[in-house]
Formats: sequence, structure tokens, C-alpha cells
Amino acid sequence: MACYDLVIKNAKIVDGTGSPWFWGDIGTKDGKIAFVGKAPEGVCAGEVIDAKGQVLAPGFIDIHTHSDFLLLRDPVIVSKIKQGVTTQMIGQCGISPAPIKPDKVELLDRYTGFVKAGAEPKYNWQSFGEFLDVLDGLKLGINVGTFVGHGTIRLNVMGFDNRKPTEEELAEMRQLANDAMAEGAFGMTSGLIYPPGVYSEPEELVEVAKGLTEYNGLYLSHMRNESHAVVESVKETINVAEKAGIPGQVVHHKACGKKNFGLVKETLKVLEEARERGVDMTVDQYPYTVSSTTLRSILPPWVHEGGIDKVIERLQAPATRARIIDEINNTDDWENFIQHCDGPKGVMVVYTPKTPEYEGKNLVEIGKMMGKDPLEAAFDVIIANRGSDNACYFMLDEEDVKYVMKHPLVMVGSDSIPAAPGAKCHPRTNGTFPRVLGKYVREEGTLRLEEAIWKMTGFPATRLKMQGKGLIRVGMDADLVVFDPDTVIDGADFKDPFKDPVGINYVVINGEVVLDNGKYTGKTVGKVIRRT
Repeated sequence: MACYDLVIKNAKIVDGTGSPWFWGDIGTKDGKIAFVGKAPEGVCAGEVIDAKGQVLAPGFIDIHTHSDFLLLRDPVIVSKIKQGVTTQMIGQCGISPAPIKPDKVELLDRYTGFVKAGAEPKYNWQSFGEFLDVLDGLKLGINVGTFVGHGTIRLNVMGFDNRKPTEEELAEMRQLANDAMAEGAFGMTSGLIYPPGVYSEPEELVEVAKGLTEYNGLYLSHMRNESHAVVESVKETINVAEKAGIPGQVVHHKACGKKNFGLVKETLKVLEEARERGVDMTVDQYPYTVSSTTLRSILPPWVHEGGIDKVIERLQAPATRARIIDEINNTDDWENFIQHCDGPKGVMVVYTPKTPEYEGKNLVEIGKMMGKDPLEAAFDVIIANRGSDNACYFMLDEEDVKYVMKHPLVMVGSDSIPAAPGAKCHPRTNGTFPRVLGKYVREEGTLRLEEAIWKMTGFPATRLKMQGKGLIRVGMDADLVVFDPDTVIDGADFKDPFKDPVGINYVVINGEVVLDNGKYTGKTVGKVIRRT
């Protein structure tokens, strides 16, 4: 009789393909799935888990996270494990820790304060491959794959200059993208509301993305606009993929602001039409009506030119400050978050380490605490925190969330921005995957169980061409999750964004049980996954 390291019995298996569930057992050996079927009585196994009719699924793949720097401080990230996540993808929205030239380290370090989550990186790397080597040396809790950021590439070559690149600069950026692919990146991301990506024109993005073509890398974009110009922004994203001859993906898809609700129906139609003519496009989404990014995102694009020091300098100049307030209140030809939130009350600060007394409060409340206009108060908070600021924006529509979620081109990603010790964060950081399974599968029926699991497992694995992940099949990696479909739900909310989810009972990574009856076992068996 064959002997297995782990056997999971009496499970309702949802295999990650979208096919109907079936009853069965599985066995693992040397980190791989060794059988799927019915285990004989008295099967030889080092460990046996009785699922007792609960769902057994492939481990969830979080295709969109900002854990890059957090891994240097907390390589385990138990909050991911407790959600059933076994693999996460970093390097999102144009921001990656590598490559980085020595003379550009300070620019990158200060700009990325809002995603550093209390880490103090040593920058003991320069190339993309060297950064992956650093991750390799950590005791990782879950598997990690990486994208290279267009914003980081541009910062290396042009700093925060608001201008077109020269032909030489364009060639250098394209080569940096190509080098990152050769060293293990899965593709390139862009963040076109953030500096320096906001200063790039469509033609630049196409040319830099051609650095991915040799490896058929995936281009993912936090688009230039997710509100009144969201349709045009989707078309721009499609254009980059089409002209570079690579697959593309619209990330955390949504339409911000009440007057733009419903535009997702048009954007998804545009994406369908692109696929019909042969452009390989997909989408990811988080299951919330509240977004999160820097507090600085309330500022017009021109304010960011030159980096955080220039931002602070402009905010400290009374005449410039007055101009910024006027633009925020009276113009909407840019991604104006204040207007999308129906005013400062819809902006909640969650991470400002120099002014922690404001965390968890909206701009109106902060203004009252300071005795100032809410926007004036926001500017003071930005100045005080000098590049480390994060906020949540209440500006999305629940019906849009459901419409996007149901679409066959859409997979699940958390867009998690981890919190520094003691700070708050968006609840998506700790609740995304159980929320889909509890709220949108069991309670509301927005998705069938098999659809939801496909969007969390087989779909992202297929999209990433990630060998061995995302399916329950013999020979696949033993990344697995057992959950109770009758109780699974997110616990995190805006009052307590760190509350654990319910119903995720067992998690297996590379054949090792890392969550046992809902409790972390202390094992660190995650691996760095390089594009193959």
C-alpha cells in the first residue's frame, strides 16, 4: 500500500476548474498531490484530516497585493494564511522594490512610504533578480510571485520628471522591463494615477511593454482614470497589450463616483470586443465598495511632479495651496477623489504614522480636531507624514461590484495594502476571500461556489501560466484549503480591520499544514515563484 504524507478525507472537492464539486479524498507526497479519489480504509499516512463534508479547494491565489516591503518585516503574513491564500503576487500599480539604481534609492524609498508597512528596507539589491534572491532568503509564510513596476522603471531612468522620454531613455526602460522578465518577473504593472507613471503617455507604455514581448509577459494596469474616463482608460490598456503583442489585465476594476455608476457595463463590453478581435484581456476585482490608496491621491497630478519634497514645498506655499483647493473643488478633468466621495467626509485616513491620532477618522472630523477646513487639514497631514499616508475612499457602487464580479473575464484580488504596526487599514487586507465565499456565494448568490473558487484559483494560475498551481490534480503542488461553506465569512470591517475571518479551517502549502483548525502552526514553507 502506498504511503502518503497527508490524506484529507470526506471532502466536497471543488477542483478549481469551475466543474461541479464531487465527494472524494486526496493524498499528498513530497509537496505534491499524489492521488485524488477514494482512500482505502487504514490508508498509510503521516497525517490525516477528516474534512467532515467541508469544501476542499486549491489554495487561493491573491493576484493583486502590495506586500512587497511588508515581507521584509513580516515574511509570514498570517492574515493571508487565515483567508486561505497560499500564493500572492506583488509589484502592483507600477510600484516594485526593484530594479533600483543606488542613486535613486532615496527617491523610491520616500515615495513608497505608504506601502512599506513599517519596514526599513536595506536595499541590499539592485537588479530584479537580486531582489528575488533576498526574498528567497526569508522564511516565507506563503508563496510569492512578482511583477516589475513601470513606475519604478521610469523612476530609475527619469526620476519624477514630467516629460516625454528621449529615445535613449525609452530604450533603457524597455531593457529594464526585459531584464526583469529574464530574471523571473511575471510581467509589468503600471500605476497611471501615481507619479511618475502619471506623466507617461500611451506611446511610452507601448514601447516599454515591448520589453515583455519576448517572454509573453502580462501587462496589468491601474488605469489613468477609473471614473468619468474609465471607458477611454480601458481602451488605452487594451491598446498597450494589442500593440505590444502581449496579454493585458485591468486591475481592481470599478467606476468611481455616483455619476459614473454603471459605466462598468460599457467597459466590460469593450473588453469583450477586444477579445473577439484577438486581444487577450482579463480583469481583477476586490469585493468592496470602498477603495484605498495614498491620501496624496486627492491632489491634482501636477502637484506630484518632482517627488515628495516638491509636493510638500507646494503645499506649504499659501498661493499654491489655494490653487490646489480651487482645483479640487471646481475641476473634474482628472481623477478627483474628493468629488468622487461626495466631499471630504468620504475620505477616511487609515495610516499616518506621524499623526496617528487621525487614523480611523474622515477629513471632516480631522478638520474639526484641527480647527481647519478639511482640505487644509488634509494638506497638513500630508506634510507631517512626508510620504507615509494612506486613506480609504467611499466612492463605489454595490451593484457595480456584483456586475463586475459575475463577469467571466474577472478574477478575485485583494489589492491589500498592509498596515504598519498599530495603524489601521482597509478590511480587504484581512477579509477578501472569505467575504466572496460568505457574502457573495452563500448569502447573496451572486456567484456559484464553483465559479468563485475558479476565480480564486484556476483562473489566476492559468493567467499567470503558473505551473503546478490552482487545480486539484495529481502532480500539482499541494496548496490546499478546507473551509466550511455554511459559516465562512470575513470578520474585518472598518472599525476592526484586523478581525479574523470565520470558517477557514485548514490550509496546506507545499504539502505542509500551516493552518490547523483555524490556528497557525508556525510553519514557514512558502517559496519564491519565478516565471518559467
